[in-house]
Amino acid sequence: MKIFNGLFCALFVVSAALQYNDEDPFLWIPIYLYAAWLCYLAINKRYPAKGYLLGLVVYVGYAIYLLLIRHEVIYWFEHERASALVQRMEADQPWIEETRELGGLLILIIVLGINWIGFRKKVVTPS
Repeated sequence: MKIFNGLFCALFVVSAALQYNDEDPFLWIPIYLYAAWLCYLAINKRYPAKGYLLGLVVYVGYAIYLLLIRHEVIYWFEHERASALVQRMEADQPWIEETRELGGLLILIIVLGINWIGFRKKVVTPS
């Protein structure tokens, strides 16, 4: 798990740095840095249960917001080709940006979920 968390800690820090030029860096830099911090703590065998719960609630909540309230991701799924999402770096359509954001959130949710499950197993399993 140290390699897993080290890899994702580094990737999340790089992702946060890349958000500097985004149109909403004040939102995405903290989102990625929070997950990087949790991965860093996991490397050091520290698992703040409330911290993971907070991260998962916020990330899942925002993903639901993008899916059910904004509808741009659903538009992409119904009307566009998958390749249109990655053909160009610039997001000239709103569905491009929001679908990419949802992809980032899904990665964050999966990583925090894996750590949460691993943490829960360590707590339940007697040493």
